[in-house]
Amino acid sequence: MLAKERKAEIINKFAKSVNDTGSSEVQIALLTERIEQISNHLKSFPKDTHCKIGLVRLVGRRRRLTKYLKENDRLGFEKVSELLKRK
Repeated sequence: MLAKERKAEIINKFAKSVNDTGSSEVQIALLTERIEQISNHLKSFPKDTHCKIGLVRLVGRRRRLTKYLKENDRLGFEKVSELLKRK
């Protein structure tokens, strides 16, 4: 799981407004961070099949959210993809 400080930092970076914690941009950023954590875990423990299944689910959820964002908010999609590429 993400540390509270790291999660708050990501939410502040991608939020549209002060109380925004569930927009597509924030969800995509949080999922990306979690995917990176699980990927690093799987480098150390390649036989952990439960983590592999969870990783596939998270990647699918992120893919659906990015597709939704791309179709409905092009500027938001470009902002998120640019900020995540810099990271």
